[in-house]
Amino acid sequence: MKTRAITGFFFIIVMLASVLLGHWVFGGFYLLLSLLCLNEFYSLIKQTGISPNQATGMLTGSGIYAIFAVITANNDDTFRQWPFLIVLLITAVFAQELFKKTPAPFTNLAYTFLGLILTIIPFTFFHALAYLQGTFNSHFPMAFLLMLWSNDTGAYLTGRAFGKHKLFERHSPKKTWEGFIGGVVIAAGVGLIISHFYLELNWSEWVIMAVLIGTIGTMGDLVESMFKRSINVKDSGGILPGHGGLLDRFDGLFLAAPIVYSYLYFISK
Repeated sequence: MKTRAITGFFFIIVMLASVLLGHWVFGGFYLLLSLLCLNEFYSLIKQTGISPNQATGMLTGSGIYAIFAVITANNDDTFRQWPFLIVLLITAVFAQELFKKTPAPFTNLAYTFLGLILTIIPFTFFHALAYLQGTFNSHFPMAFLLMLWSNDTGAYLTGRAFGKHKLFERHSPKKTWEGFIGGVVIAAGVGLIISHFYLELNWSEWVIMAVLIGTIGTMGDLVESMFKRSINVKDSGGILPGHGGLLDRFDGLFLAAPIVYSYLYFISK
């Protein structure tokens, strides 16, 4: 428990610093974090005997994140054609598989692209949250993290105190409906508090954002649990002592970030 608490403390400090230290640190940190998550995903898949194209997958992931980071950070038509470069990166993934001698090449390709969809794409949406208003603004990604953490903490505490009815026992035996509802309610309360300090949205829009993070984030957690059970592992890694791997820590973000960005994009327009 002591190790978990110490790791959690430093993890929160690093995450908050990554948002508050400005444009370059924010972009670079989440590029690194997304690649570490992708590498962790590929390492887990390799334990099953499948051989995803790790080298070209990591290169493609770097390109996808960097291209969309430049586009969102620079509201300039000069960069609008850059996404076409992704076609070349995807072609390289197929080309690498042609030269490998494996019994299931399309299984390798499928998991290579699944890793990109599960890890890199969500972080591009999370990065884009900071540029919803055209210039770098730490309020949206900061609020997202605070709501995500409050949902996780609230679900854990209310689940331990009142949890009786299983939420999705087949994939996550410890999660309960009481914990799920408690997490969403506490996240919504944090959203209400945030509305008094961050004035970009009204209180109801912040609360809706919190509810989306709580519900979709919980689904992301369940999907990651389903993934781990399908390959028979308990933790996705050991990079965070007492907390498991990076996939374990960001499973809520993977599904929630694209949904929240879409919601904020449309209400801002």
